[in-house]
Amino acid sequence: MENETQEIREVPQSAKQSFWDLVRFAVIAMLIVVPVRLFLVEPFIVSGSSMIPTFENGNYLIIDKISYRISDPKRDDVVVFRYPKDPNKFFIKRIIGLPNETIEIKGSVVTIKNDEHKDGFVLEEPFVKNTANNNLVVELKDDEFFVMGDNRSGSSDSRYWGAVKKELLTGKAFLRLLPIKKLSLLPGSYRQTDE
Repeated sequence: MENETQEIREVPQSAKQSFWDLVRFAVIAMLIVVPVRLFLVEPFIVSGSSMIPTFENGNYLIIDKISYRISDPKRDDVVVFRYPKDPNKFFIKRIIGLPNETIEIKGSVVTIKNDEHKDGFVLEEPFVKNTANNNLVVELKDDEFFVMGDNRSGSSDSRYWGAVKKELLTGKAFLRLLPIKKLSLLPGSYRQTDE
C-alpha cells in the first residue's frame, strides 16, 4: 500500500467575505470602544501652562469619567471640565473650594470656611510653585466648585470667571501616559491633612 499524504489548502476568501469580516470587526470594536469612551474614560492632551509644575503642555492624560457619578468631587482633585464661558472648550484645574464654602484669598494664602471650620483653615498647597497676589472672597452655592491652576500667576481660573457647576465636570485625572518618564496613576493627587 502506498503512503498517502493529505494536504490542506486554505480556501481563498472572496473579496465580499473579507469586506463583511472587516465590517463585523469594526462593529464589535465600536460596541466596546464607544461605551468605554462615553461613560468610563476619555483621553486629553494638556494645552498651556496653567497647571505647571504638576502638568506641562503636551502631557497625555486619561480621565476617569465614572467616579463623579458615584461619589462627590473632593478638594485637591485635578479635574477636567467644560469652561463655563464656552462649554465647547475643556479646561484642567484643581478643585480648591467645595459647594457651600467660602473661599478667601489674601495674597497667595487661601482660607476655606465651611460648617465644620467656621473660623476657616488655610490650605496646604505644596504643588503651587508660582504664586499670585489676589484679594477676594467667594461664596459658593450648593452645586458649585472653585477651581484654580497650580501655576497661580499664569492661570485663568475661578478667580477671574467664577465657579464651575457640577454638571460641567467631565472627570478627574486618572492616568498620565506621556511623557513616559512621568507615567503615573492619579497624577497630581494630594489630600489636605489639616482639614
